[in-house]
Amino acid sequence: MEDGEQREWGAKAWTYLSSVRSLSPLIQCITNFVSMDLTANTLLSAGASPAMLHSPNESPDFTPQVNALYINVGTLSDNWLPAMELAAQLASKLNKPWVLDPVAAGASRFRLKACLDLISLKPTVIRGNASEIIALAKASFPSTKGVDSSHDSTDAVEAAKSLANSSGAVVAVSGAVDFVTDGNRIVGARNGVPMMQKITATGCAVTALIAAFVATDPSHAMEATASALAVFSVAGELGMETARGPASLRTHLIDSLHGLDQTAVISGVKITAI
Repeated sequence: MEDGEQREWGAKAWTYLSSVRSLSPLIQCITNFVSMDLTANTLLSAGASPAMLHSPNESPDFTPQVNALYINVGTLSDNWLPAMELAAQLASKLNKPWVLDPVAAGASRFRLKACLDLISLKPTVIRGNASEIIALAKASFPSTKGVDSSHDSTDAVEAAKSLANSSGAVVAVSGAVDFVTDGNRIVGARNGVPMMQKITATGCAVTALIAAFVATDPSHAMEATASALAVFSVAGELGMETARGPASLRTHLIDSLHGLDQTAVISGVKITAI
């Protein structure tokens, strides 16, 4: 039963990746300085079109044209927050999917409030590590160690369900197992290699990939989210076969994502219902 379920998910994941490659969705990325390069290259290698555009003066003209919006608060500042809020407001008003990465949500009161304010603007998906999701579900400070999680993803499943129900968003918790929930259903994706955690901004990059997958099928955001997480991690597994460390894995990860074929995705994706 599990093998059949995994192959079914593998086929879904391949459909999403194929759709991204054929449709090349335009993804507006308001993301942090650390992740811009890897985020843009991840989207390009998957077949999407990244736009690293964050000026509030441009969003009224540009955001209505995009297929999805991705907001990441990693290097949050007073100057950038209004741009994030304006773009999110526009996306929600125009029924365009948008995805939030609440980096280090519980590290400061300013950051926690900013994330909660953004969530009030109805993101389609929220993707974070366990500590970030717990902080948002409890609206509590302090609860993270910088940008690193001090919890396992299994610790945050109930918090993720609670946040999904209160926000209306699909919530994904990254970890050794990636959990995705809509507040009712839960699936787990068990792909990836530990070395990926040694590359800065892999979490940021996969959240951008989620935005690209969701852009092709906004009405099935949970399936698109789980598929994006698994596909990115399958690329990491393949990249690790020839990598010598974090720096070379970064390169091979991008190459592997670009070169993924149907067999690799369908046989490699490990997603099951919880």
